[in-house]
Amino acid sequence: MQYFIGLMSGTSLDGIDAVLLYSGTKPSIHAHTHRAFPDALRSALLALNYSGSDELHRAAVAAQELAQHYALAVSDLLQQAQITAAQISAIGCHGQTIRHRPDAGYTVQLVNAALLAELTHICVVCDFRSRDIAAGGEGAPLVPAFHRAAFGDALSTRAIVNIGGIANITTLFPDQNTFGFDCGPGNILMDAWIQSQLGKPYDDQGQWAGQGQCKTELLNQLLTHPFFARNPPKSTGRDLFHLNWLRDYLTGHEAAADVQATLLELTARTISNAIRAHCHGTTAVFLCGGGAHNSALFNRIGELLPEASVASTALLGIAVDHVEAAAFAWLAQRTLRGESGNLAAVTGARGPRILGAIYPA
Repeated sequence: MQYFIGLMSGTSLDGIDAVLLYSGTKPSIHAHTHRAFPDALRSALLALNYSGSDELHRAAVAAQELAQHYALAVSDLLQQAQITAAQISAIGCHGQTIRHRPDAGYTVQLVNAALLAELTHICVVCDFRSRDIAAGGEGAPLVPAFHRAAFGDALSTRAIVNIGGIANITTLFPDQNTFGFDCGPGNILMDAWIQSQLGKPYDDQGQWAGQGQCKTELLNQLLTHPFFARNPPKSTGRDLFHLNWLRDYLTGHEAAADVQATLLELTARTISNAIRAHCHGTTAVFLCGGGAHNSALFNRIGELLPEASVASTALLGIAVDHVEAAAFAWLAQRTLRGESGNLAAVTGARGPRILGAIYPA
């Protein structure tokens, strides 16, 4: 039995989720923490999602600051669990995605892994997506294999829906077959819109969306994006869905709360549509990620999927904020064991591959 640490900072740019994973027959979490990004770092990371001057220097500086915050999260975990760095087999660090372009053959998850290994004195595994893309895959989602290990059931078909900045779905069939894909925006557009209109980082419980009305015409226009009609395997990010993309569909006369209500419906509708189209036989849906805290979104997904039960992954033993970080701790373990971490049926790669780059302690 070994300890691994998982570090995840997602598209929502809200900060770092860190977990201490104990690798038994079923992965279990022994400690967890969250470290918010300082506003300046969050702004720097957001700016790096788009072309701009002096990008290489700005990215390198941001990667160093990221490593320092990751290291502080690791220190918090060790203190909480009362164990030493020497007891940790490896850190699985996803890094901060600033570009995801499998169509162009590359993906960039920012982190200075060498510095992280130096600061923590722990082996670091990172850059999980690149090998899958090199093998012809989308490089994402990579969490379905972990979902199978943690949440699989021999009697029923389950859908695990991670609602981060982007939403992705994993279908776990009783026969061990596993299927997964990104289905579209999770929180990314809702967060961007409320930030631009009210200066708030997110819509707590969907309360602001509840003050508006979904505008059917706008919703139908947003749903014409070709990504929604594509068959899996597929993945996406800020390269496709961002505030300027949304504004192209607005007349400027919409009530701001109505736009928020429409964006919530877009997320709920694309998730439910994707489950119906590609996750046949699903009887139970389990939500995780930051979007699982949005009660209005949670309830709307339930309304759109009356044929299935809808609950959070907490019911299966892992809190909604810990699933992705746990997945990268688990993937780091597979890397060190020389075991594949991707699922070709999910990403479209030519076959199973050992993922990640290793930076020894």
